[in-house]
Amino acid sequence: MRTLTSNSRETGGHLGSLFDNEAAVDEFFSPPTRGRSLPKLKGRERPTHYRGVSVTLYSADVERLEALLRVLKERGHTRANKSMIIREALRQIDLDLIPPQR
Repeated sequence: MRTLTSNSRETGGHLGSLFDNEAAVDEFFSPPTRGRSLPKLKGRERPTHYRGVSVTLYSADVERLEALLRVLKERGHTRANKSMIIREALRQIDLDLIPPQR
């Protein structure tokens, strides 16, 4: 592992010499070193009124969601986003209208 010299410069999480092309290429393609991750915020509580979730949607559903978003933006809802559309759909769903599974 190379040490930081006065001719070295920090770029993108890797240390590379500004004038040493071979070393720069080696460091660009080498895996990042351990211990270089962002520091965790200490003493700061996470919000409890929301959580991030990941869902998988069919391509047609994603296209429909994006089309709905475009229409909302055209209608002046400048702060609309996909999460807002999904939240509104959850508020309006009537489970009695969902057909039973076969």
